[in-house]
Formats: sequence, C-alpha cells, structure tokens
Amino acid sequence: MNKSESITNLAKALASFQNEVQNPKNTADNPFFKSKYAPLNDVLNLVRPLLSKHGLSVLQSPSGNGSDIIISSILMHSSGEWIEPDPLILKADKATAQGAGSAITYGRRYSISAMLGISSEDDDDGNHATGEPNKPKEPPAPPKVETITESQAKRMFAIAGNPQIVQDLLIAEGYKKSTDVRKTEYDRICKELEKRDRD
Repeated sequence: MNKSESITNLAKALASFQNEVQNPKNTADNPFFKSKYAPLNDVLNLVRPLLSKHGLSVLQSPSGNGSDIIISSILMHSSGEWIEPDPLILKADKATAQGAGSAITYGRRYSISAMLGISSEDDDDGNHATGEPNKPKEPPAPPKVETITESQAKRMFAIAGNPQIVQDLLIAEGYKKSTDVRKTEYDRICKELEKRDRD
C-alpha cells in the first residue's frame, strides 16, 4: 500500500464516511455460486454522494499484461492526501473482450468495497475464494442400529415355547419381525418372554 506523507485529514473523513454509509443491497444473483451481490453501479450510486460530502473521491483504472486483469484504485481527499492499496490482479474467465469486461467490473466492485470497508456480496463462507460453490449442508447420517442375529431370534422362540407369545410381544414393541429387534433391547425382551412363559 502506498500513501501520501500525511493521511490525517483523509483518515478523519473516511471515519465519518464509514459512520454514515450502509452496505448496498444485494439485488443481483450469481447463479454459479447461488449467492447475491450488489452490482457495481449500485455500489457507486450509494457511495459517491457520501464520498463527496466528506471530501473524498475514488479513482480506478484497469490495465492488463496479456493474461491478467489489473485493477488499480486510489482513495483521495480534498486536502491532497491519498491512499493507494495494492492493485488487484485477477484472471478473466474467458480470453475475450466480454470476459475482460466482466473481470474489470468484478474487480472494480471488489476493490472499492474493500477499500471503503463495505460489503457488496453475500458471505459464502469462503467458497468463492476456494472455487467451491455453496452447497447445502447435509444432515448427519443417523447412527446405525444393530439388530439381533438369526440365532438370537431363534433363542427367543425357544424361550417362549409358543411362537404366538413371541409374535404378540414383538407387535406390542413395534417390531414387524424377530430379526428387527435391537441388540440393546434383546436381553429385556428375553426376560419378558421368560416371565410370560412362567405365567
């Protein structure tokens, strides 16, 4: 970052500006990342009157080196003080005039928002920066329920002596068949069968 020898007046003006400014409304859709953002013209329409009110102005100039788009920005104060952040360097999605134009617009919006301390797009939890689109979080898988074995199921029928007793108890417990019984419920059900057999 470069700056004038003194930025006292600029710093005071920027603090007053930030005290008044609000984030622009995110009215445009980014279908690739399923997020919203404020178009550059909305950002400029919002900040220009307040910048002027506090003696501030912004100058942005795009350039390129054949493969990269470079956005240079400078924040100036009517006193002559200035701050120049490091240029933003990004690649166009396509090596066409339209691709370059889109990159310039995005770069200008991103740079001016960062420089003025405002937000012009939805928080996507860092996915845009990492190239990962927003994805809905999947609920955690339910814990696996362990059921009894065939031999344990046969033991229940042996305990009861009467298959109908087993069937009646399983229906009362909400089970459709004997091998659906949870291992955690097995001992309790066996004790209940022993009790019914005694009765």
